[in-house]
Amino acid sequence: MAAAGALPAEWIKNWEKSGKSEFLQLCRMLSENKSHENVTFRDIQQALYELANHVVKGNLKHEQASNVLSDVIEFRDDMSSILADVFCILDIETSCLEEKSKRDHFTQLVLACLYLVSDTVLKERLDPETLESLGLIKQSQQFNQKSVKIKTKLFYKQQKFNLLREENEGYAKLIAELGQDLSGNITSDLILENIKSLIGCFNLDPNRVLDIILEVYECRPEYDEFFVPLIESYMYMCEPQTLCHILGFKFKFYQEPNGETPSSLYRVAAVLLQHNLIDLEDLYVHLLPVDNAILEEHKREIVEAKQIVRKLTMVVLSSEKTEEKEKEKDKEEEKTEKPPDNQKLGLLEALLKVGDWQHAQSIMDQMPPFYATSHKPIAIALCQLVHVTVEPLYRRVGVPKGAKGSPISNLQNKKAPKQAESFEDLRKEVFNMLCYLGPHLSHDPILFAKVVRLGKAFMKEVGTSKKLNSEDRMVKFQSDGNKQEDKEKMEILFSCLLNITDQVLLPSLTLMDCNACMSEELWGMFKTFPYQYRYRLYGQWKNETYNSHPLLVKVKAQTIDRAKYIMKRLTKENVKPSGRQIGKLSHSNPTILFDYILSQIQKYDNLITPVVDSLKYLTSLNYDVLAYCIIEALANPEKERMKHDDTTISSWLQSLASFCGAVFRKYPIELAGLLQYVANQLKAGKSFDLLILKEVVQKMAGIEITEEMTMEQLEAMTGGEQLKAEGGYFGQIRNTKKSSQRLKDALLDHDLALPLCLLMAQQRNGVIFQEGGEKHLKLVGKLYDQCHDTLVQFGGFLASNLSTEDYIKRVPSIDVLCNEFHTPHDAAFFLSRPMYAHHISSKYDELKKAEKGNKQQHKVHKYITSCELVMAPVHDAVISLHLPKVWDDISPQFYATFWSLTMYDLAVPHNSYDREVNKLKVQMKAIDDNQEMPPNKKKKEKERCTALQDKLLEEEKKQLEHVQRVLQRLKLEKDNWLLARSTKNETITKFLQLCIFPRCIFSAIDAVYCAHFVELVHQQKTPNFSTLLCYDRVFSDIIYTVASCTENEASRYGRFLCCMLETVTRWHSDRNIYEKECGNYPGFLTILRATGFDGGNKADQLDYENFRHVVHKWHYKLTKASVHCLETGEYTHIRNILIVLTKILPWYPKVLNLGQALERRVHKICQEEKEKRPDLYALAMGYSGQLKSRKPYMVPENEFHHKDPPARNAVAATVQNGPGGAGLPASLTINAAKLEESTAEETDKLKEKTQGAVKVINKTANATPKVTTSNGNSASNSKIIKEKEDKEKSGKEKDKEKKEKTPAAIPEAKALGKDGKDKPKEERANKDDKTRETKEKTPKSDKEKEKAKKEEKTPKDEKSKTVVTNAESKFAAEKEREKEPSRERDVAKDMKSKENIKGGEKLSVAGSLKSPVPRSETSESEREQKRRKVDTHSSPSHSSTVKDSLSELKDSSAKHYINHTTPALSKSKEREVDKKDLDKSRERSREREKKDEKDRKDRKRDHSNSDREVPQDSTKRRKEENGTTGSSKHSKSESPSDSPRSNEKEKEKNKSKSSGKEKGDSIKTEKMEKSSSGSKKESRHDKEKTEKKEKRDSAGGKEEKKHHKSSDKHR
Repeated sequence: MAAAGALPAEWIKNWEKSGKSEFLQLCRMLSENKSHENVTFRDIQQALYELANHVVKGNLKHEQASNVLSDVIEFRDDMSSILADVFCILDIETSCLEEKSKRDHFTQLVLACLYLVSDTVLKERLDPETLESLGLIKQSQQFNQKSVKIKTKLFYKQQKFNLLREENEGYAKLIAELGQDLSGNITSDLILENIKSLIGCFNLDPNRVLDIILEVYECRPEYDEFFVPLIESYMYMCEPQTLCHILGFKFKFYQEPNGETPSSLYRVAAVLLQHNLIDLEDLYVHLLPVDNAILEEHKREIVEAKQIVRKLTMVVLSSEKTEEKEKEKDKEEEKTEKPPDNQKLGLLEALLKVGDWQHAQSIMDQMPPFYATSHKPIAIALCQLVHVTVEPLYRRVGVPKGAKGSPISNLQNKKAPKQAESFEDLRKEVFNMLCYLGPHLSHDPILFAKVVRLGKAFMKEVGTSKKLNSEDRMVKFQSDGNKQEDKEKMEILFSCLLNITDQVLLPSLTLMDCNACMSEELWGMFKTFPYQYRYRLYGQWKNETYNSHPLLVKVKAQTIDRAKYIMKRLTKENVKPSGRQIGKLSHSNPTILFDYILSQIQKYDNLITPVVDSLKYLTSLNYDVLAYCIIEALANPEKERMKHDDTTISSWLQSLASFCGAVFRKYPIELAGLLQYVANQLKAGKSFDLLILKEVVQKMAGIEITEEMTMEQLEAMTGGEQLKAEGGYFGQIRNTKKSSQRLKDALLDHDLALPLCLLMAQQRNGVIFQEGGEKHLKLVGKLYDQCHDTLVQFGGFLASNLSTEDYIKRVPSIDVLCNEFHTPHDAAFFLSRPMYAHHISSKYDELKKAEKGNKQQHKVHKYITSCELVMAPVHDAVISLHLPKVWDDISPQFYATFWSLTMYDLAVPHNSYDREVNKLKVQMKAIDDNQEMPPNKKKKEKERCTALQDKLLEEEKKQLEHVQRVLQRLKLEKDNWLLARSTKNETITKFLQLCIFPRCIFSAIDAVYCAHFVELVHQQKTPNFSTLLCYDRVFSDIIYTVASCTENEASRYGRFLCCMLETVTRWHSDRNIYEKECGNYPGFLTILRATGFDGGNKADQLDYENFRHVVHKWHYKLTKASVHCLETGEYTHIRNILIVLTKILPWYPKVLNLGQALERRVHKICQEEKEKRPDLYALAMGYSGQLKSRKPYMVPENEFHHKDPPARNAVAATVQNGPGGAGLPASLTINAAKLEESTAEETDKLKEKTQGAVKVINKTANATPKVTTSNGNSASNSKIIKEKEDKEKSGKEKDKEKKEKTPAAIPEAKALGKDGKDKPKEERANKDDKTRETKEKTPKSDKEKEKAKKEEKTPKDEKSKTVVTNAESKFAAEKEREKEPSRERDVAKDMKSKENIKGGEKLSVAGSLKSPVPRSETSESEREQKRRKVDTHSSPSHSSTVKDSLSELKDSSAKHYINHTTPALSKSKEREVDKKDLDKSRERSREREKKDEKDRKDRKRDHSNSDREVPQDSTKRRKEENGTTGSSKHSKSESPSDSPRSNEKEKEKNKSKSSGKEKGDSIKTEKMEKSSSGSKKESRHDKEKTEKKEKRDSAGGKEEKKHHKSSDKHR
């Protein structure tokens, strides 16, 4: 059709003719075609457009067009609209054209057609300008504005009613719809349709409708199922943000200063969040306060908490207090205006209540830790959520037996967290919630208990699974993978549980107000943890948790404040109320409280008792925390374990240790941690903390280790267990059964028993060699003692508390202990001893059961068999402990026997048993006499006492039988004990070195045991055992032993010496006892023949009187050693010797002059140490007082041993020298040196020193031909008098000897000859000293003479008494002195050195012959001291003594004791020299003898003068020089270590000065050594001596005292 294209041109040309009709036809046809409506419509539009377009172009007139159009209009109803559309298009087109004509044509056409198209349609479709040109409107601009307004009104101003009052009916209907009863079949879809209708009908604002839905939902929260889907559906019609904005506006409304957001709104928001209808991020921004404000608030809280803490710790004065209070009031007033709610927290609470954990968690993450839960409602809501979540698991495993509990209903909310059915679920869900809860679980104690019970159940499950795993070792291979997985799961769970405990449970307990039940509940779980985990938790709790939260900071400060308050008021009297307060405080904050209490105890040890008593209201958990706090306090690295003086352990450590002992004994606290701590410290080489172990064992097991035990207690300690408990300890040991059981269990459960023993045994030496480097000697000693005492105490505890099986299982054999674990031998045997005893007794019981033979012999035989069975392996084991050489002298059997027995095996303490039984009898009598005691109590007490008495008697009987069996066993063993393959001397050395000395300082009982054992070996008549040698070695030189002891060892060594002295004193006291116990015992043989030879006749035994001489020598030796130690100035020497002396006080000193010498030295120590070393001063004062009280019991020397020798025969002569006197024939070689310290080395030293002496002697060799004892005073006349006296003395001695000599006295003479040689030497030295001093001291001398006179007059009588004894001992020496120099002078010069050697030997002999008396000493001038230090020639200093002794030490094979062997060579030399001397000087001596006698007569005349003068001299000397010279008496017995140099010098002096008479004397003695031909001549001198003895008494006594002084100096 043509409609598709343009109208044909010919139609237009021939319009009037044919075109018009054609066009009309076309239009009609198009209008009638109904098939294709759309196409037709377009075609008609096209046709009309073409027509109009021709008009615009001017091809057709507008009238023509309008005419035709009026016809076309009728074809269709909408034709006018189509036409309007065409006009609209043309309007747009023409308005764009620039040709005005076309526009005009268009306008005309429209005007022509106005009647065809209505104005309205045209106004709608045509441009306003066109309308204006058509005249349809007045002004296009106005029309535009109007049309915009109309359009706005039409399209944008929709009628929606927002306010309820605007459309109250519609809204009323809406509320009625939402508020109706929803219980029926009404669904949210149904209601939604109604709502839509209402919106449409009443023009309700859809947003306001949503708002109302939310409001109604707030009021009807129970209809979640209805409202949530409703809102969800409604939201499909709205924009997604709408709901969030509406909620935001709701929240905004309440953000006024005093606004309070209703909880219902929070709930609605929470539910919508939970159903994801809104996003948390979108809503969060609408809520106040902003996050920064929250952070600021949190920081402010922390600062405030710290300020509170500061206030509490500050000392506030009362005036300041009032000001503070006012300020606080002001602050409170400021705070009254309440800030708006924290909407974030409100929402959080609601989320928790509805169970939306995810969203709640993300809100909490935005805030500081625990900030949210620090608000109680939130904490409670979270607790509730946890309750719900754990419910099924708790019901299954957590509910205690018998408890019902109130079940908790589940949340009616499908989106709430899944409930926990297993521990794995617990970890995934609940633990996380608890972590957010933190310390605020305290708001819900019930939930706290539930969590703890679940933890307990889990630990139980872990425990059972472990057991199962250990039992099912044979599980098939496949299940191993699962098991590994399970194990890993368990480990993860366990670590989570520990985390929860650390972060939640313990901090929550802190915030609970003294809830003891929770504390106990928590302990139920804690006790399943190993202590390492528990202590780690306590450490975190104490040191970190309290700083994590402001609330906890405050609590800590308040706790400390309260603790201070309580501790200030705690006394013994108010223990109970204070204890209750402490208990209350401790339930919640034990770590803080105990930390403070311990800090107070460390400062004030008098708090220990009340604190321990006040801790009885603690829970089990608190006791465990206390144990941790104690360990932490002990391990505090900032505290010094030593006091500032570095010599003592700090008092804080001592206090803590003491507290430890008391608290662990009284309360059931687990010990493992503490014991492990001590073990770890020992491993690290630190022994300070052994103090703790010592205290704990002492208090818990009642085993005391103290050096202050009385002898009665010691005796009781040698009995059975019952006797020990009753009489052995200071405190009454009661009720230690439970506590010692606890200690034992702790040790066994954690395998600490043996490790602790071994560590302590090894640490003893570690103290010295590793720890002791920088420390003060005193402290090292203390630590060593502490280590040793604790070992002894701990070993004792194990021995008495462990069962035999336990003990044997744990303690390895002796060789393993020593060789593998490097345990010192004494400690190793100490640990093994109980094992041997157990073994033997159990074997013995077996054998007894096997055979019923009841005879005593059978029993003994069985006992010995069982001993052999048990000890045989031990004998083999000990061989590896020492070098093979050792076993040449003592057998392994003897060694093992010595170390394996105890005092219990050797003797029954009958006295102790009797004492305790008598005590019980007295107690029973007292009970009977007590009228007030109720009868039933009386009966009980009496029964107790009777039972105890029976026990004691039974025990005594049992021990008696045991001791008899042991002694029988020893009797059989003894022949194999001492093999003595080298010498008896060597045997004794080994015995002392390996047995006695290590053990006698091990413990007090061991000290007693050693002494008893020596006596026992003697009584058993053990072959090859020389009792005499053994005792001699023990007493002879104790300096080295004493010097190397610690304080406690010195005390034990003192006990040992005391017991040894007790035995010796018993033998010394009575001839009958001596004869009975020692008379014909092999131990007292003085001739040591070959080991095979046993036939000792009576002549070989040491007789009683000579034994007394020997005892005196021992006493002298002890004095000498004591004085030496006191004079060293060394702390250790002085302290130890004072301790030893105090211990041996009952038996020493017995001799008056020895006692006086000691007293003076001790007095000097008191004066010197008073300011310097107070502890030494205290010791010295104590001893001094005790010594004074013993004075009445001391006897003069001549009563102690008989000094006037009886009519002598050869035997007497040999004995006179004591064991080892040089007077013994060669066959009787107990060499002098064995008992004295002379060695070849010393004699060499003597040689060297004589040369030095010679020079000095020449100076003094002026007008004094025989000065032998003068002390170098300035007054020459006194010197001369002295010399005369000396001559007289020597004369007397000779006379006396002549009288006493019998033909058999040759050996004695020899001995005396040697003896005599000492004196000249010593005197020379003395003289040498004198000469020097005369030069220095002349100015003083005159005054001093006068003083001396006064002093001496009064005590003359007393002195004369002592002189009697002293003079006797001098006589023989004087005579010898005169003989010796003459001999020496005649000997050729090259022989001088040989003489010196002889002198050395003779010296030693002299020592053994007679015990000398040391000199006394008064105050000594400083110049004199200096001179003595410098002048080593004239007066031997201590150092020389020590050097000599050291040289002896080197020579000796034994480490500790000087091995005394005199070289045989020196004796043979002596004899040769003697012969030569004799030949040369026999003739001369005869002549001189005559002159001598004359001289003596002269001297008699001068005697009276000397009586006057000598006192002066002696006192002067005493004052000035303090006796630098040795008296004749002293020199007689002085041992070489004493003053070798002085002896040499004396020899030299005598060479230069002695007259011919003296030579004659010496020749005579030499003759006598060969034969008795000289005896007649000697008798002359003896007579003279006896005559002058009385006259000389007074003067001599004074002189001797002076000599004691000087000899002490030498020492």
